[in-house]
Amino acid sequence: MTPRLLLDENLSERLLPLLSGRFEDPQHVRLLGLGGADDLTIWERARSEDVLLVTKDEDFLRLSVSRGFPPKVICLAIGNAGNAATAALLLNNLEAIEAFATHPEAGFLLLSPEAQMP
Repeated sequence: MTPRLLLDENLSERLLPLLSGRFEDPQHVRLLGLGGADDLTIWERARSEDVLLVTKDEDFLRLSVSRGFPPKVICLAIGNAGNAATAALLLNNLEAIEAFATHPEAGFLLLSPEAQMP
């Protein structure tokens, strides 16, 4: 089974249909009533739901370092990329994301178009 994702509000909800065929039931913080919530609230929701938190917000790296995991965090280093490019980055790294999700010692994954996984 593919990992479950929770998209942070700095990513568009329009990504959901682009990801739903490959990831199990992807969610977005705004659609869960967490729009405008602070990072710790989003962090706790991701932890309680046992999902991978996908974000462009480097503040989650600090939370990951200070609090450990879960939740596991995927940080996208893509700047202002559009939805198609953002979805492609996640989909092109599906195997790496699956490995990350099950790795017992990994808590933070940085993805960028320049460092595509094989």
